[in-house]
This record gives sequence, structure tokens and C-alpha cells, in this order.
Amino acid sequence: MTGVNRRTMLTRSAAVLGGTAVSGTLATTVARAASPGSESVAAAPTGATIRPDDPRYELLTTGNNQRFVARPDYVRMIRSTPDAERALRDAVRQGKRVSLRSGGHCFADFVCNPEVEVVLDFSEMTEVTYDPAMRAFSVQPGARLMNVYEALYKGWGVTVPGGICWSVGAGGHIAGGGYGLLSRAHGLVVDHLYAVEVVTVDAAGKVRTVVATREANDPNRELWWAHTGGGGGNFGLVTRYWFRSPGASGTDPSRLLVRPPSTVLVSAVSFPWKDLSERQFTRLLKNFGAWHEANSAPDSPYTALSSLFNVCHKAHGTLDMFTQVDATVPNAQGLLDDYLAAITAGTGLSATAMTKPSGELTALPQLARPRRLPWLQATRLVGTNNPTITDPTARGAHKSAYMRRNFSDRQIAVMYRHMSDPSYWNPDTMIVLFSFGGQVNAAAPDATANSQRSSVFKMCFQTFWHDQEGDAAALGWARGIYEEFFAETGGVPVPGEAHDGCYINYPDTDVADPARNRSGVPWTELYYKGNYPRLQRVKKQWDPTDYFRHSLSVKPS
Repeated sequence: MTGVNRRTMLTRSAAVLGGTAVSGTLATTVARAASPGSESVAAAPTGATIRPDDPRYELLTTGNNQRFVARPDYVRMIRSTPDAERALRDAVRQGKRVSLRSGGHCFADFVCNPEVEVVLDFSEMTEVTYDPAMRAFSVQPGARLMNVYEALYKGWGVTVPGGICWSVGAGGHIAGGGYGLLSRAHGLVVDHLYAVEVVTVDAAGKVRTVVATREANDPNRELWWAHTGGGGGNFGLVTRYWFRSPGASGTDPSRLLVRPPSTVLVSAVSFPWKDLSERQFTRLLKNFGAWHEANSAPDSPYTALSSLFNVCHKAHGTLDMFTQVDATVPNAQGLLDDYLAAITAGTGLSATAMTKPSGELTALPQLARPRRLPWLQATRLVGTNNPTITDPTARGAHKSAYMRRNFSDRQIAVMYRHMSDPSYWNPDTMIVLFSFGGQVNAAAPDATANSQRSSVFKMCFQTFWHDQEGDAAALGWARGIYEEFFAETGGVPVPGEAHDGCYINYPDTDVADPARNRSGVPWTELYYKGNYPRLQRVKKQWDPTDYFRHSLSVKPS
């Protein structure tokens, strides 16, 4: 990775404004950010074009989920903004269908599907640096999350409240409204997004690059807003994001973005299935839901704490929970102790060491007793060793939900039955419960495109396998548990008193199928709620021909 030196300046293309009308102070700011000593378009780095006879082709025509494979005419590796313009202009002129990739972790077929003729791959655009003209941190879309955290923290002592998995690409993670272990304390990643650079196509097929900021007087502000949770692959090619926290002032980079805790308390424990009766399973999960329902207000002292609970299939042998607390807050140890006690209250269970990998987590037996670690060290520990979610040979099924209330007794009975079902005996099967709320819920539903601002925890129903022959059983399990869990609302988490829809970064095309989504509520409501019409208006303005599209893409109004 390049660009972690404080003195590094962005090299920008003079074409970045591309005819965009910007006025006043904003014009000066954006223009300076767009082209200080700009390189010529001809001199900008150009990526490889990879065709079917290239040995790299097979690798680049699928992603992290091996269920989905493309057979494009070619894959274009993108290395700069001018390179993205050239690649897009070529595809538009040839009338070819494109898809976009940053890190390759898409759970659905957005990137790799039979209709794609050109894959535009941004994984070589990995720069993370400070841009003094924008007074913001610049992140290119191909940067992997762990590299983003390393560069920001080592260079300036700051971070963004992003996800756990090290290899997720920034491009899609940010556009979908990414979250992570610091989100209860600092909100979503997009709550700190200041600006975005996007290569667009107009109704006449003209390609241009636009910078859009959150400034109230920016005529392109709606394009910025659409990238605060509107999902990837919808509006154009993102070639750069800029981050600065709202309200941050001055020119000292170390004061312009979230500062993570210097140290954290971390705990990892397991609950063996052999010790669990259905009554104990029920009480354990009820405790988790009740605690989050009671402690997820924006001003709760427990925003310093975040937990990931893998409710694994009985074939795995254990239920596993990782918890992190900001060790610098008053009574940090007490917060953690109280949380662990609340989760096990009334169960008669004693937690054991987590001695084997579990979903996104590696084995963590050394954390059976809580340990104080430097924040970045803890982030590496849980982010770089996750053996299941990052297996490049795996196939996966994923279904999501935002929860606003605790589980009902019926829902837990459904979970218990499916998670102990001997007819689907797969140890890489789990329901991930992830702490949410806190400062995430401090923002209004329309402040960003991510509208779920009153949830207390998230759910991800997921299973992994390796052979195509296992597709029917795996998809049958995922659909069965999900649709029965949400049976009272037509098989999906319809926004309402108890649920708040789905997470677009865990896309699931089943919710667009009336045979699977029997609620009568469209998939767009599940993912975007009342923000969808606004996203459609942005789409109509910036991608009027619906050139950028996939199986769950925003459609022009």
C-alpha cells in the first residue's frame, strides 16, 4: 500500500470535475482537491485487459462466493481515475454490459453473472492518504479494510468504524453503509463520509468524472448522499472516497476523523451444545436480545461495548461469542463483566474457552479470560484469521435482518429446531447476531441512504459449503429457517415494530422473488424503506439509461 506518509499529496486528474457546475467557496475547495499538479490523462496508470486465453481469467471471473461465475469478454483492471474513464468509455461505445468489483466479497450475483460482458476491477486502486486540499482522508475503492485501518491509524491515529473482515474492499463496503465493532460508539462508516468521486454516464453516453460532497451548497450533494448506503454498482464507478467526521474543524489531520480507543478489552467464550437444553438455549438468546433492547440508546454507557455472537449449528459443537469494550472508558471491566453476566443469567451455563474457529472468528482460547490489547492489535486478531468467510473456494448463502425488539418465543423455537436439525449437518452454518444501535441510531433515517436507524442488533443467517452438489440442501436450509423465522410477516423482516428490513451489503435476491417474499412488501422497502424514491431520483439524474445495473439495483424513477 502507498500513501501513508503525512506529507503525501494526492495526484489528481484535471478531468475530475468533467464539466460539473460548482460555485463559490465549494468550487475552490473541490477544484484544488481535483487537480494539484495534475498528471495528464495519457500518463495516468493503465491496468491490464484480461481475456479468456489469459491464465488470470478464471481467477477474476468469480469472487468470494463461488456460486457466482461470469464469462465476460474481458476483465479490465483499473489503476487510476483516468483509466476508469477510458475503460468505461470503451465499454459504453461497444454497448457492453459492465459490472464493478473492488474486493470481491459480494454475497450475490451483482458482479459475476451470465449477462456481464465486462468486469471492471478496482482491486489495484489501494491508496489511503490525507488530502490537505479537502481536509479529508482519501481512500481508493480497492483498499482492503485492514489496510485502511493500518494506514489511517499508523499515519494519523484515526480510523473509520468499519467491518471486521480484513479482505473486504472499501468500494462496496462504504457504498452499502458499512458497520463494525466501533459503530455503536461512532456510527456507520458513511456517517463520516465527506465526499465521493464517481465516473458517470449520461443519457447521450458521455463519460465524465464528478466529485460530490456533503456540503449543503454542493449541486452534486445528492450523488454523495446516494453513496451513504445506496449500495454498490448503482450510479457509476467510485474511484475515491474522502472521510472527515461531521463537525471536525481545523487542519490537523489527527483531529478530523474518529480516534479509536488506544486499548480494548476483548473476550471470546463458547457455550457447548452438549450443555444446552432447549430451555437454556432459549434463555441465552432471550438474554442477548433483552440486553441489546435495553442498552442501545445513543447515550448508553454501553456504546463502548460491541459483541458478535455466532449461534452455530449443533454440528459445529458450540455457540461462540466475541466481545470488545473500549478499555479507556470508566469502569470498562465492569461493563464487560455485567454484559457477560447478563447473557448467562438464569441459564446455569458456564462459558468455556473458544478453542476452534467459528465463522468470522479464529480460535481464541487465549481470550477465555478478558485481555487488554492495543486496538489495532485486537483488530488484526479478529480480522485477519477468519477462516470461513474468507475461504476463496467456498459457496455461501446469506440472509439478513435488522431487529428492533427481542426475539419472540416462536422465533427462538424456530432457531433451535433448525440449528439442531440432523438432516442438515453442516458445521459451517450459523446465525450471526451483531450488536447495533448506539450512535448508529443518533442519525435521522434520511440523513444518509442507510435508513435503518432504530435497530438494536443485526442478524445474518448463513451457511458455507464447497461443492455444487450441496447447493440444494444449503439453500433449502437457509430459505427454510429464514422464511419460518419471519413467517408472521410473509417470510421477510418487514419494517415495523419488531423488524427493520434487510442490509444491502448482505444482498439476497430471494427477497425480490414473490414465491419467497410473500409479504407484499417490495424488496426496495426492505433494503431502503422510505429512502428508495430519493435514490431513484439520483439514479435518474446520474444514470438515466440504467447502464449500471444488477439483480437488486436501483431503478430510475
